[in-house]
Amino acid sequence: MTSNLLEGTTDDILRSVLERSESELVVVDPSADVVEALVEIGSDYEDDLPTLNVVADEGLLKDVMDDFIVASAAADLVDAGDMTFRNLSDGADNTLLVGKESLYALVSAGEHVAALSAEDDAFIADAYETYHEVWSEAEPFNLRTPPLGRVRSTLSEDIGDDVRADFDGVLASLETARGDGDGLDEVTISLLVAAKNDVLLYDISKWGEDVGIASKATFSRTKTRLEDMGLIDTEKVPIDVGRPRLRLKLGDEKLRGADSGGLASVAHSMLN
Repeated sequence: MTSNLLEGTTDDILRSVLERSESELVVVDPSADVVEALVEIGSDYEDDLPTLNVVADEGLLKDVMDDFIVASAAADLVDAGDMTFRNLSDGADNTLLVGKESLYALVSAGEHVAALSAEDDAFIADAYETYHEVWSEAEPFNLRTPPLGRVRSTLSEDIGDDVRADFDGVLASLETARGDGDGLDEVTISLLVAAKNDVLLYDISKWGEDVGIASKATFSRTKTRLEDMGLIDTEKVPIDVGRPRLRLKLGDEKLRGADSGGLASVAHSMLN
């Protein structure tokens, strides 16, 4: 028999549920906060993580996954087989976490979050069968963002360890990476750390397209915007055949004087 759980935050309540759960949970109609919390918890979970089969509103998932930090971590979990995302056509009355032997409904009240449990074994079994079928018949959510582990490893291999270290430093300094005024997007971050290390535009944009971050054209357009705003400069580098390539450089003294952790805050202030 499962018991009700009461915690102060969504993260705390989800960790409590996961610690009590078996090998799989179907997560039905989660809020954006719950999706983000599950990704964050799953990324640093020290014990065996139950497989989290998330079935949620497609629009909500798209909005959550617009944040590169969340989406790339989610892609890591998907790549490892620890999490799936599918589109929910009809919502539930509450966010449900359904296992073969447990059923919790998440409820927020004031400063607390509760996971209210069902006690009837037959009802739990029926609920699991029902919602597992909902999940299995739902269309998979198209998570276009590449796994963060792949981004980091290929950045090191294709561009250099210093660029990867700066990329990691910028991400660690950000709470979100959306590029919508609340943070820098992944293309902007890539170009800034490339400019900090005098990398060719061709090299960083080819890497970005190959790993699945964005097309070369998107990198080029973003470079032009950053150059127009004074964040990036370029210099021509002759090659044996064809047009000269462009080497990226930071275009402002404040950026050139910032470490990787401060680069994001300086760039953000200049962009806004």
